[in-house]
Amino acid sequence: MCDSTHASVPDAARTAPRPAPGTATDPIALAPVDEIRITVLMDNTYDALLVGDSRTGRAGFGPATVPAGQFVSGRTSVGLLAEHGFSALVTVRRAERDTTLLFDAGLSPDGMVDNARRLGVDLTALQGVVLSHGHFDHAGGLSGLAAELGSGRMPMVVHPAVWTPRRVMTPQNVFEMPTLSKTALDAEGFEVIERRHPSLLVDGSVLITGEVDRTTGFEHGMPVSHQAWRDEHWRHDPLVIDDQALVVHLRGQGLVVLTGCGHAGAVNIVRHARRLTGVATVHALLGGLHLSGPAFEPVIGPTVAALTALAPKLLAPGHCTGWRAQHTLAAALPAAWVPSSSGTTHHLVAA
Repeated sequence: MCDSTHASVPDAARTAPRPAPGTATDPIALAPVDEIRITVLMDNTYDALLVGDSRTGRAGFGPATVPAGQFVSGRTSVGLLAEHGFSALVTVRRAERDTTLLFDAGLSPDGMVDNARRLGVDLTALQGVVLSHGHFDHAGGLSGLAAELGSGRMPMVVHPAVWTPRRVMTPQNVFEMPTLSKTALDAEGFEVIERRHPSLLVDGSVLITGEVDRTTGFEHGMPVSHQAWRDEHWRHDPLVIDDQALVVHLRGQGLVVLTGCGHAGAVNIVRHARRLTGVATVHALLGGLHLSGPAFEPVIGPTVAALTALAPKLLAPGHCTGWRAQHTLAAALPAAWVPSSSGTTHHLVAA
């Protein structure tokens, strides 16, 4: 297995576009928005000393305090939680109307909700939830969200395969992932909307990609250890077919693409978003890019080559991107790359 994490001429050749198989409704009329705010409510890291700029705000210490008798005041400032999970609050403004969606919910039942409280985020103002896929580190916080929302019904867009039982099988052990229950989510107040194909939300200004076309020659998906229960057997599940992304067209700037884990492949996802919308420019790519670990590190080189060619103005990978990919992306795109952290808010405005 290749150890290189640097883009090369062969890497660049492998990122050359190739036609997507089958037919698609193309393009989709994605209405441009005037402003978008993406607040990372949960990520794998939290760094209170990160410095923000005009477009990226940091939480730092002090958003919340808790009792602590060892201090003169009897209280202490706390930061935010971090865990192996992802959740982001997405607010889009079109003309005078703001709409807020939750994209994924993190790993633990209370982690995302606790961070929202510490940041002063009112989750009852949500107008919808989107799940990027069914893995438990993106859906674990739904029970905490349900408790926060109370008795109201909350629409939630998912791919029909989010209910698929999955496991990771290695020579050392078998880890059966927690599987989402549609019945339980309905009982907790979620109005589940299953969509396999691309869908438009928020008066046509937010696109949920649905299943992503796999068009690159290097993004092969999950290793053989990742399995799904289908047809009464455990089978290799390389595609995680329920993987989908959220896309917004920022007026005069280009596409803003938000991924959960990017199981479909970061380059596949960006290409799919461009193909669906007919918008060529990618302004920002945020979220998990799933380039961590021995099975995915060989993909770093061609991924970086393709993203460098796209030249996004903001690149904020998080969650499962991995430290090797982060270092390589930071070196290749120093003006665009921004380290992710729980509590970070990206504020992007139209040109």
